[in-house]
Amino acid sequence: MTRADAVAAVRNPLAFIAARWTPTPRTVQRAALAALVMSVLIVVTGGAVRLTGSGLGCPTWPKCTDDSLTATSEMGLHGAIEFGNRMLTYVLCAAVGWAIIAARSEKPHRRGLTRLGWAQFWIVMSNAVLGGIVVLVGLNPYTVAAHFVATSALIAVATVMWQRTREGDSTPRPLVGKAVRQLVWVLVGASVLLILVGTVVTGAGPHAGDSSEVERMPLDWENVTKLHAVLAWIVVTLTFALWFVLKAVDAPKGPLNRTRDLFLVLLAQGVIGYVQYFTDLPEILVGLHMLGSAVTWIAVLRVALALRERPYDEIGIPSPAAEPTVGTRA
Repeated sequence: MTRADAVAAVRNPLAFIAARWTPTPRTVQRAALAALVMSVLIVVTGGAVRLTGSGLGCPTWPKCTDDSLTATSEMGLHGAIEFGNRMLTYVLCAAVGWAIIAARSEKPHRRGLTRLGWAQFWIVMSNAVLGGIVVLVGLNPYTVAAHFVATSALIAVATVMWQRTREGDSTPRPLVGKAVRQLVWVLVGASVLLILVGTVVTGAGPHAGDSSEVERMPLDWENVTKLHAVLAWIVVTLTFALWFVLKAVDAPKGPLNRTRDLFLVLLAQGVIGYVQYFTDLPEILVGLHMLGSAVTWIAVLRVALALRERPYDEIGIPSPAAEPTVGTRA
């Protein structure tokens, strides 16, 4: 590498890499999928922190203690769990960074795809700061709820980016009529409300995140849980109705298959939800329910994204199965 190359790499590393590497479409897809998987995994590990009472395992931020950046042996298992979750944020950053690099290096350059990658990066950074605030305010339930909502936003952007890596940049062509699209947006809105009320259930519920006295939302947990269940049934009903409407209008297989997938995910999530409720919220089932929440949100978004198509051939972007051109590497 010449001195000029080194200077160029320092000034604009993404452009430097993009000028020397062209990933295959499949590589870009896998990078976007890795970012999505990590955004779901961070939900699971964050749930593990709360359910094991390790939320204040590292009692301060950005250090783990006033005197140590990392967890110490005296802090025990709780410190290791909380510090491990913090370290996983760096893995998430690496996955998002890989998605940004792959998107920036794809030929032709797709500016919208790169922006989706950067949107994930800034959500991760802001949520990391919010996570620090959660610790500093002693696991205040409102900040914990905001922390989860921000992660749901990250999952949404990661899902959209993953979908966009598998289609072109031409103007979207709807595959169903306006009435069906409106029904799906009602479904999305109901799902958002379901997630928000779910965070209230958590904030008012028994799993505070630490063994010490932690503030809870001053609400009747039973009533909030029942409201959450009603919203879940509304989402299930809307999904069931959507499937019948799509069958009636002879919709393409894409929207039908995504709606079927969502319905199956909702059934599994509902079973877990009711079992955990009637068994006094065992930690393992609560953790599975949090995972199910993330998967459900992804399934809802995939239904919405399946209602239109953006062919590759209109903009010259190679199909996902295309091989790299001569002189490039995956």
